[in-house]
Amino acid sequence: MLAVRTDTTPVKKNGRKRHILVDKLGLLLLVVVHAANIQDRDGARLLLFRAANLFPRLSLIWADGGYAGKLIGWVSRVCRWTLTVVKRTELHKFVVLPHRWVVERTFGWFGRWRRLSKDYERTTASSEGFVYLASIGIMVRRMTRTRDPELRISA
Repeated sequence: MLAVRTDTTPVKKNGRKRHILVDKLGLLLLVVVHAANIQDRDGARLLLFRAANLFPRLSLIWADGGYAGKLIGWVSRVCRWTLTVVKRTELHKFVVLPHRWVVERTFGWFGRWRRLSKDYERTTASSEGFVYLASIGIMVRRMTRTRDPELRISA
C-alpha cells in the first residue's frame, strides 16, 4: 500500500513538480521530478510506469485528489494495481485524511533539508538525486537512534 502526491517547487517563472512513491511508513521508494507545465496525472504516469517494473508485488496505491479521472483506469489496465483517491471532505476545515498524511509528512521531512527547501538544481536528474540523498539521510538517522551517546552519529 503506497501513496502518491506532488509537490510544486517554484523557480522564478518556471517550476518543477516532485511526484513521490512512499511506503506506509513514509519512506521513499521512487521519485520523479519534471517541469511544472506537465499535468499531475501525466507526471503520475511517469512515476507509476517506472514503479511497475521495480515493484511487481504492489497491489494498492493511495493518491491525492489531483490524480482522479482517467489515471485510475490506466493504472488498473497497464500496471494491474488498484488506485484509490483520497479526497477532501469539506473545504475550509482541517481534517486528517486517512493515508494522505503519510506523504505530507514525507514532504515535511524533505523540507528540513536545506538543499530541498528551495530548488537550486539545474537539471531534474540532480533534483531527483538530492531527494534520494535526503531520504537516505532520514533512514540512516532512524537506524542510528540509540541511547548510548558513544554510538550516535553526530549530524
